[in-house]
Amino acid sequence: MSVINTIVMIMLTGDVMLGRGVDQILQHSVDPVIYESYMRSAKGYVELAEGKNGPIPRKAPPEYVWGDALDVLRRLKARVRIINLETAVTTSDHPWPEKGINYRMHPANVNVLNAASIDCTVLSNNHVIDWERDGLRETLETLHKARIKTAGAGANVAEASAPAIFDVPDGRVLVFAMAHLSSGVPPEWAALPARSGVHLLTDLSRKTALRIAQEIKTVPHKAGDRVIVSIHWGGNWGYDIPREQETFAKTLIDQGVVDVVHGHSSHHPGDLINDYEGIGGYEEFRPELSLIYLPRLSASGALESMLFVPMRMQRFRLNRTTAEETAWLRRLMEQQSRGLQFEMTADGLILARPR
Repeated sequence: MSVINTIVMIMLTGDVMLGRGVDQILQHSVDPVIYESYMRSAKGYVELAEGKNGPIPRKAPPEYVWGDALDVLRRLKARVRIINLETAVTTSDHPWPEKGINYRMHPANVNVLNAASIDCTVLSNNHVIDWERDGLRETLETLHKARIKTAGAGANVAEASAPAIFDVPDGRVLVFAMAHLSSGVPPEWAALPARSGVHLLTDLSRKTALRIAQEIKTVPHKAGDRVIVSIHWGGNWGYDIPREQETFAKTLIDQGVVDVVHGHSSHHPGDLINDYEGIGGYEEFRPELSLIYLPRLSASGALESMLFVPMRMQRFRLNRTTAEETAWLRRLMEQQSRGLQFEMTADGLILARPR
């Protein structure tokens, strides 16, 4: 097979939040006590969701939360499945002081990730150290024991900034990950040479973008490598992308070392799995709707096309969207995207191609 003609499909998602309410309906659960001004028990988020959409099963099997997404993903056969795991995987009982919102799921629930054949968890986000550095250590140990690679956090800055690497036909996929302060990551979470933490960007200047590009260049590359940079940045609500984020991403790509910049933090339609189902106030964004992103990359890293899998979170489970919901998501993508043309596939997915 020619390297030039090889196309590789990658799965990318935004936030996968398996802690708090979601953890409470799985087979293993941590202590539900939380320290929010809004709620004192994670079970309260289950009750909110049930009040909106009906009963949610308890002791749910690991496949439950993925719901209808599993059949779609089995059929599409993405070579590497990458998520932003915005949850500590730990039984630690020591929340980060005065943070307010602390996500964790029981380590035994790591089989939820295995159920969807997740290959890589991006950990450079504002919840991975919610249960202090002992919680981060247990998170890393649990994921690695489950044979899930990580990027964006580690025992020191070298580990946090190193890529997760995957072999694919005629090449590899390299996943680098980082976070920016704008996503709410505490500055104290930054990994240092002798301190665990996340790969943290304190600014999005051209100088920093060039530094990151140079660091990526120092990693030995091979023909057919596709390089993904996954960044947790920006606020939770709103469609505007700040100019500094766009410029930063373009600088990385223009340097010739990055093929895809995978941004996340916004809850619509970036979140994939969360426990927000019964929380009101953001209905205009239809936060129950989400997308799984499946870019198809050539051996040179060029975007050939991208599939969007529309999903709806209901009863803490991913469900296929209705025709109206799918059409709404397609219109949103058409309004917010540049340089892509969209069409529907016969099986109800959204297909985008470069113009």
